[in-house]
Amino acid sequence: MDALRGFALLLLCQSAGEAVVRLARAPLPGPVVGLLLLWALLHVPALQRPVAAVADVLLGHLSLLFVPVGVGVVAHLGLIGQYGVRMALVIVLATWIGLATTALVLNALLARAARSGGA
Repeated sequence: MDALRGFALLLLCQSAGEAVVRLARAPLPGPVVGLLLLWALLHVPALQRPVAAVADVLLGHLSLLFVPVGVGVVAHLGLIGQYGVRMALVIVLATWIGLATTALVLNALLARAARSGGA
């Protein structure tokens, strides 16, 4: 029953995020706002157990979420054959850029923390 409550909470947070974005005409995805709302709600101890229960259920079936991606790859094999090398290059470059950016930001934050006396 906890998983059902947690799933309802996830759906309510996502719906609330969509509503906030549409009402405020914010240039953000609704699920991102919903995730921030969920993060705030997770500070309420009574809501932590249902969200943990639904997270366990969803993680247990995570492999099913890759089925649509696999079908999409098979359905577009021609495009992958035509642009596959370029796509792989972009994926590798984007990954390296993301890793480098993360490393630089982490390095700057650690240096800032060391200067301010924090560890």
